[in-house]
Amino acid sequence: MRTIFLPETRTLAAHARRIARRLELRSFPLLQEQFSAQEGLRAGVAIALPLAAAMLSGQRWLAWAVFAAFWTCLCDAPGPHAQRRLLLGIFALAGTVVAFIGAWSSSWTPHAALLTAPLMVLGAVTLTGAIESGALLGTLLAVVAVVAAGFPQGQAMAALQAASFCAGALWAWLLINLIWRIDDQAALRQAARAALLRMLDMSQALLASPAGQHRDQHWHREHGEHRRATRLALERLRAMLQRHAGTAMADAHPWEHLLQASEMIFHTLIALEHAAIQQLTTPHEQRRAARLALAVLLRAHARLEATRGMPPGRALQERFTASQQAPVSDPLVAGCLRALSHADRLLWAEQRSREAVETTPTPPRNPLLPRLHKSLQQGGRQAAGVGAVFYAAQAFHLGYPYWATMAVVVVLQGAARQTWARCVERILGSLLGGLLALTLLQLVPPHGLLLPLLAILLAGLAIALRLVNYTVFVVFLTMLFICVTDMLQPGAGIASARALDNLVGSGAALLAALALWPDLGATPRQRIAAGLEANRAYLDAVLARQPAPVLRQLQRQAGLASIDAETALHELGGLRRQRDGLTSEEVASLRSLRELAGQASVQWHRQHADGRSS
Repeated sequence: MRTIFLPETRTLAAHARRIARRLELRSFPLLQEQFSAQEGLRAGVAIALPLAAAMLSGQRWLAWAVFAAFWTCLCDAPGPHAQRRLLLGIFALAGTVVAFIGAWSSSWTPHAALLTAPLMVLGAVTLTGAIESGALLGTLLAVVAVVAAGFPQGQAMAALQAASFCAGALWAWLLINLIWRIDDQAALRQAARAALLRMLDMSQALLASPAGQHRDQHWHREHGEHRRATRLALERLRAMLQRHAGTAMADAHPWEHLLQASEMIFHTLIALEHAAIQQLTTPHEQRRAARLALAVLLRAHARLEATRGMPPGRALQERFTASQQAPVSDPLVAGCLRALSHADRLLWAEQRSREAVETTPTPPRNPLLPRLHKSLQQGGRQAAGVGAVFYAAQAFHLGYPYWATMAVVVVLQGAARQTWARCVERILGSLLGGLLALTLLQLVPPHGLLLPLLAILLAGLAIALRLVNYTVFVVFLTMLFICVTDMLQPGAGIASARALDNLVGSGAALLAALALWPDLGATPRQRIAAGLEANRAYLDAVLARQPAPVLRQLQRQAGLASIDAETALHELGGLRRQRDGLTSEEVASLRSLRELAGQASVQWHRQHADGRSS
C-alpha cells in the first residue's frame, strides 16, 4: 500500500524538524510550526504609522511610539481574546506610567538611574506576578523601565515621551483587538499540527527502519529523539488548552479529543518502537501497525482541518478501513491495532468523552502568595543585574547602556539552565544581527524610503518568528532596533555597541542567575535516578492493571522525567555533567529509561489484545 505524506513531512520542513530534535536535547527550541505570517504582517502595519509620523515630523521623541507599538505586538501572547485584551491594556497604561517615571526620575541626579531603574524593574516584575499569565507582561514593563532610565529627561519632555508611548501602544491595542483580530484558536491548531507531525515522523521512521538491529539497541547521542520531540509537542498543546480552560471557547471538545487520541497514538508508537528495537514482532506485522498509525494520523489531520470547515477526504476513510481487514496473530500488534482504532473513533466522536475530561483537567490556579514570592525573587535577580550593568555602563562609558540592561531583563528568566540557553542565544543573535545590520546600513542610502520599508519588514519578521527560535528572533530584533535608532538618532558605532552591550548584559544575567537565589535543580545523576524511578513506577502500574487515566498520567510523568534526565547532560554547556563526574556507564543507563517505558507500553497493549477498551 502506497504511503500518503503531508506536505509538511517532506524536504525542508522535515529537515527542520530533524534539526529541532537535536536542539531540543540541548534546550534550544526550534518550532517552525509557530511561524505566524498574519501576526508579522499586523506588526509591520502597527509600526508603519508611528514610524511614518516620526520620519515626517523629525521629532525624536516619536520613536517611543514606534517601540511601544512593537512591544505591544510582542506582548500579545497566544490565548483567549479576553485575556489578551486585558494584558495588552495593562501594558499600554502601566507602560505609559513607567516610561514617564523612568525618564523623569533618572534626570534628578547624574547617577539616579543606578537606583531608579533597578527599583522599577523590581516593582514591575513583582507586581505582575499577581496576574495570571503575567510573566511576559512583567518582562516587557521591565524593558520599558530600563529603556526609559537610559533616556533621562526633564518633567515636560518625559511626559511627551510617555504620551508618545501611550499613543503607539493604544494604536497597536486597537489594531490587535478591533481592527485586525486573529483567530484565538490559531495557536491551538499550530500546536496540534506540530504534535501530529512529530508522530508522523516517528511512524515513518518505523517504516523506514531496516529489518534486524535497530539503532536504539545501543546508547547514542540522539537516543529516543522521536519520543522526546513528541512528548514536548504534546505538552505544548496541553499548555495551550489549559490557557483556554474556563472560557467559552467554541467547540472545545474536538481539541480535547485530539489531545486524548494523540496520547493513545503516541503510546502505541512507543510500543511499536520498542518491539522493533527488541525484535518482538515480525517485520510484516510491525509495518502493518505502523501503516495504520499513519492512516490514523492523517485522519487526525483531516479532523483538525475539519474544525475550519474542511471535510475529511473519503480516500482516508477507505484506506483506514482496508488496513484493518487481515487477521492478526500477534497479541502485541492486535492490541496496537485496537488502540489505534479507539483513537480514531475518539477523534470523530461528537460528544465529549469522560476520558478526555480526565486527561486535560482544568489546572488549579496558583496561590497568590507563592506566585508573588517567586516573582519577588525573579525581580530581585533582575534588579541586581540591571544595577550592576548600569554601573558598568557608566564606568566604561558604554554608548547605549539600555541595550545591556534590556539584555539582563530578557535573558534572566527562571532557573540557571533557562538563563544559560537564553544567554547563548542572545549573544549569537546579537552578533549576527549586528553584523547584518552594519552591512545593511552600508548598502542602503540613509535618506529615502528604503530604510523605513526595511524596518517595517524587519518588525514583521521578528514578530512572525518570535516563537520559532529565540536566536532567529534576536537577529531580526537587533537589525530592527539598529535601523530605527540610526534613522531617528543617527550615530557611529550603533551595530558594534549593540553587540557589545548585549554581551555585557547577557553575561551579567547569567552571573545573577548563578549568584542570587540560584535554581540549579537536581544534579544529572539525581535526575537519572528520578527518571528510572518514574519509569519503573509506570511499568509496575501497568503490570498491576491500574485504571487507564492513572496509567496515562504515569506515562506522561515518566516521559517528562526521561526528558529531564537526558537534557541534564547538556546543562550549562555540559559543565554540570563534568562536575558531577558521570561515567560513560551512567550516561548509557539513560537507555534504561526508554526501555522501561517501551516495556510498559508493550505489556499494556498485550493486555488489551482481547478487545477490552483501551
